[in-house]
Amino acid sequence: MTSPTASTPPTPKGTGTIVDNRSPRHSRMLGVGAYRPERVVMNSEIVDKIDSSDEWIRERSGIVSRHFAADDESVIDMAEHASRQALEHAGITPDQIGFVLVATVTHPYQTPAAAPELAYRLGSTAPAVDISAACAGYCYGVAMASDMVKAGSADYVLVVGVEKLSDFTDPYDRGSAFIFGDGAGACVIGPSDTPGIGPTVWGTDGAQRDAISQRQAWTEVRESWKDAQADKAVWPNIGMAGQSVFRWAVWGMAPVAQQAIDAAGITAADLDAFIPHQANIRIIDAMVKQLKLPADIPVARDIVTTANTSAASVPLATARMLAEGEVASGGLALQIGFGAGLAYAAQVVVLP
Repeated sequence: MTSPTASTPPTPKGTGTIVDNRSPRHSRMLGVGAYRPERVVMNSEIVDKIDSSDEWIRERSGIVSRHFAADDESVIDMAEHASRQALEHAGITPDQIGFVLVATVTHPYQTPAAAPELAYRLGSTAPAVDISAACAGYCYGVAMASDMVKAGSADYVLVVGVEKLSDFTDPYDRGSAFIFGDGAGACVIGPSDTPGIGPTVWGTDGAQRDAISQRQAWTEVRESWKDAQADKAVWPNIGMAGQSVFRWAVWGMAPVAQQAIDAAGITAADLDAFIPHQANIRIIDAMVKQLKLPADIPVARDIVTTANTSAASVPLATARMLAEGEVASGGLALQIGFGAGLAYAAQVVVLP
């Protein structure tokens, strides 16, 4: 990834300041990093197994391509790449990390978590845990890290969103096979003299837990493997009720995003960027319309080339927008993640 300072970015508007009067000290995002696997998978590689077409996928989701990790490339491998970039951008060393949070639902081990091994690879012995909040996981991590820094329990927190969804996607499922991609994004959150992360608006709607879910519990998979007469081996792919999720995201998430703007004490006109979860181009466009965002505000639409990378989508887009000079360091960005659970989280941040 090109350094976020490599190109000449626009100048932040400078008209809005995040409001936060509740904490003894403040927090902010100090650096970001991103990793996209080398293999690019075009829609043409997906369509035959789902009896579809490139045109249908583009019209339905906006997706043209996605990245798939190599067979021997793990969630931890990708997280390490993104984390080292974030640490370098933040200007801190691994021994300064006070906590590691890894948001993922595709680390293939129930235990141990991915975070402790990531910390070890980076040369840190900091406490480290995984967050299982699917597409909202990174924004959950930002909220938790911000609170840690504000409270003084950690000076620097590494937050990673990483997924290898290609391992858990049914290539024959017409409703989901084309949606997912792989990748990792990371940020470092540390202390600040001024507020750099606004209050988080977050929550869950557990009544809709089946809208996006692993199709079988691991205990059920075990039983299917015991059945020698089973027609085929069952693998716990991720399934999604697309229309239900679409309606929930379009009508439920714009109000959450607006609440995050209000909680930060700013207006939509103060924003320098909108970085939503990359679930569907139509969802993004609908949210922009409902929020009445000014036409000149850059909006992340990375889904076109990365597809839905779940917890990795927001940090991947953030790092790209900074690297390409689409947004300015010091600008205000509204970020929101939403997905399985159903879980959601939104906050306004000052970009590193």
